Amino acid sequence: MNDPLPRLASLDDLPPGVRRPGYVPARHGTGHVHIGPGGFFRAHPAVHADDALAARGGDWRILALGLRGREAAAALNPQGGLYTLLVQGPERTAARVIGALAGVVAAADDPAAPLAALARPVTRVVTLTVTEKAYGLDRARGGVDPAHPDIAADLAGRTPPASPVGLLVAALGLRRARGLAPFTVLSCDNLPANGPLLAGAVTDFARRSDPALADWIARHVAFPSAMVDRITPAPDAATRALAARLTGRDDRAAIATEPFCQWVIEDRFPAGRPAWEAGGAELVADVLPWERAKLWMLNGTHSLLAYAGHLAGRALVRDAMADPALVALARRHLAAAAATLPAGAGPDRAAYAAALMERFANPAIAHATFQIAMDGSEKLPQRLVAPALAARAAGQDIAPFAFAVAAWMRHCLGRGEDGRPYPLQDPRAAAINARLAGTGTDAGAIAAGLLGLGEVFPATFAGDGTIRAAVTRALGRILGDGIAAAMRAELALAAG
Repeated sequence: MNDPLPRLASLDDLPPGVRRPGYVPARHGTGHVHIGPGGFFRAHPAVHADDALAARGGDWRILALGLRGREAAAALNPQGGLYTLLVQGPERTAARVIGALAGVVAAADDPAAPLAALARPVTRVVTLTVTEKAYGLDRARGGVDPAHPDIAADLAGRTPPASPVGLLVAALGLRRARGLAPFTVLSCDNLPANGPLLAGAVTDFARRSDPALADWIARHVAFPSAMVDRITPAPDAATRALAARLTGRDDRAAIATEPFCQWVIEDRFPAGRPAWEAGGAELVADVLPWERAKLWMLNGTHSLLAYAGHLAGRALVRDAMADPALVALARRHLAAAAATLPAGAGPDRAAYAAALMERFANPAIAHATFQIAMDGSEKLPQRLVAPALAARAAGQDIAPFAFAVAAWMRHCLGRGEDGRPYPLQDPRAAAINARLAGTGTDAGAIAAGLLGLGEVFPATFAGDGTIRAAVTRALGRILGDGIAAAMRAELALAAG
């Protein structure tokens, strides 16, 4: 029987092919706090931090805050924050050990520790990857949603706060009271204009209990916007096994990702920042052109592949890209999304679309369609609704967006074409199920019910007769003929 591998806990005696940090981690302080130490954080912001430390040094190691569960802390703290990044291309996998993470503070173990970390004088930058739903936003009004369970609990006086927004407000309140300069707050989640959106949520939350603090935040705290892009599947046993084979270590926090990585950041950091550009980040005056390209092209097409692919029995995105009909629909969606983008700054649309098709098909990346399909009601507004409205306003084809929305509606029924049920993993699952009650397989009733979700579909979308009819027709074909036949019909109509 083979001896168990030693835990990854130092940089000593790693195989020659494993890339190590280009600096001594222990010599650098932690001026950067990150909320949400999940897989995407380990594959993206932490990697840029590693490159920044190697290039320019500084006290920019990261202290991560886990507001939900103990898993990240249990995996990373015994390893001194070290973990393996597996960069999986079509032909080879490269292993790299990241040293930028100093450790993880778990609120489940010490509820007061996250707030204390944010209030430290050395904390100058706070980044977040908490998923769209965790912000508790009221999209229509622009502030927080007081009915969101975590927001409601924090507004009612939960101490310490547990929501990301409530925690930021409490920390900024402590810093103001202690005469400390505020930190800069940078969201790395897929939200449109995520800087102003988070600024609006934080100031709105503060204004409900302390208007003077809200005014101070509005005057002094910077919330730059950012666009992040790196396809990162959820890690599994195969990820850990591959890391063990390449490093000779047992790594409980290994993460696999693709070679492509992009980070576009609005360069507005009054308290200073790491040299993220050393890792390839682009510091710009306006993130919007890159943000829209990513949300409408990459994320929108990802959602199409997730919903249609899952219904078609394609468990992974790479499997969906082996289906000629899904490939053709993906190309059509990318072209339609690109056509809605304003001319000028941002990526080259044709080159970006071609690169996305290659990335989706990467045989080394096992990105589950069901994973991407999660939390659809939070994702649709920026991924599908916004470009559909832009296309409608410009007199362009809305069929690609209508088909993707219809595929989401069919996904919401919670059963495959073989009748087997699956869980609807969505923060609005209860509201969705209530609107589907009694609709059966009537496409018109299903569409009418779900389009009534005002938090997802604004009146400009739900009340537009052309959009409504296109969604209902596409849903009717999916329900009546099955997803495979519906996809063929969709492509035939586009060609005709």
